[in-house]
Amino acid sequence: MNAPTKTSAEPLRLFAVDGEDVEVLSAAMQDAIFRVGDMAYLPAQRRFAMVGCRFDWLAAACSGKAERTRAGLHFDSVQKAALSGFDPKNRETTLNLLGITFSQEEAPGGVVELVFSGGAAVRLHVECIDAQLRDLGERWSARAVPGHPLGETAK
Repeated sequence: MNAPTKTSAEPLRLFAVDGEDVEVLSAAMQDAIFRVGDMAYLPAQRRFAMVGCRFDWLAAACSGKAERTRAGLHFDSVQKAALSGFDPKNRETTLNLLGITFSQEEAPGGVVELVFSGGAAVRLHVECIDAQLRDLGERWSARAVPGHPLGETAK
């Protein structure tokens, strides 16, 4: 990992309560890298939480700087979580987040889907959208700007 850099960028903190907010979360978290061991479904708290390394697309667009920062993302009001395309026992496996979608079912509930490269996904059945994203530390220079093969999208 590269050494942290000082930037004028304020830590990002976003809240999501509807489908449009989920689209904003998705854009902010695109290309974040997560270890499977840094994801947890906490049924007693009705929470799914994860910590990873977020690529800062805004900094890249505005200043040309390729930077990453640790970020925490959690969803509350989770009734059920389903994982596919990866083994949760392989805690060191890394996943690259392509996007986050929301499909409304019985309002205000629905399914939040976190789509990762390689066909991996996490599906969260939620009573309502109640999510938060927060940067957790200093930024560091990224080795490169993320890119994707044609056709690899969240949906």
